[in-house]
Amino acid sequence: MFRTLREDIQTVFAKDPAARSVLEVIFCYPGLHAIWAHRVNHFLWCHHMKFPGRFFSHLTRFFTGIEIHPGAHIGRRCFIDHGSGVLIGETSELGDDCLIYSGVVLGGTTMEKKKRHPTLGNGVEMGSGSIALGAIAIGDGARIGASSVVIKSVPPGVTVVGIPGRVVTKQVKPAMDLEHGRLPDPVAEAIRIVLKDQQNLEERLKKLEALSGLAVVEDELIEQRREIEKEFAQGAGI
Repeated sequence: MFRTLREDIQTVFAKDPAARSVLEVIFCYPGLHAIWAHRVNHFLWCHHMKFPGRFFSHLTRFFTGIEIHPGAHIGRRCFIDHGSGVLIGETSELGDDCLIYSGVVLGGTTMEKKKRHPTLGNGVEMGSGSIALGAIAIGDGARIGASSVVIKSVPPGVTVVGIPGRVVTKQVKPAMDLEHGRLPDPVAEAIRIVLKDQQNLEERLKKLEALSGLAVVEDELIEQRREIEKEFAQGAGI
């Protein structure tokens, strides 16, 4: 028991550079409190004391702002950072070393009493406000970008962003190195491709008009298009 508690405290230091002392971690980290309380509530739930487990999980939600159903399974060295608004449903399963930020929802999509919540592999990172719905599997080491919505299973070691979530990159660094501000935007990239294709077509059309002796009409929207391209470039950090 004490070995597990020590491991949990060490996990906080490993995953949160803001942690300064053991006392601070023990008394000032609601994510840690929620994990500790869940272990007790899960024990009660699994030993046919479902009402006490549910009741104490409700109290934990009141004090921490984090709702974890006592039926959920959470592995070792998982950490909930700034956990306000986190919701982990009854049949959710989290592997070891998962990192969960504020506002994450692991929700169900059916009213049937069966497996209906996500399964997270080892080392999965869920960015702030991200949502995973249904009995899907998120592979080991996968990273879900902030505010993304995942409704299909995700292979291991990839980064997913968007609504609905799309795989944008394979992982080249540990999950803890995820920088949300540098995640690619698949929608913006698609718009860039369309604008580039339009520009190529306009250039070809101008050449045909010039060869045919026709007057080349100046594109009235060229300045607006340049402004749009500039905004997308800035959003991508270029």
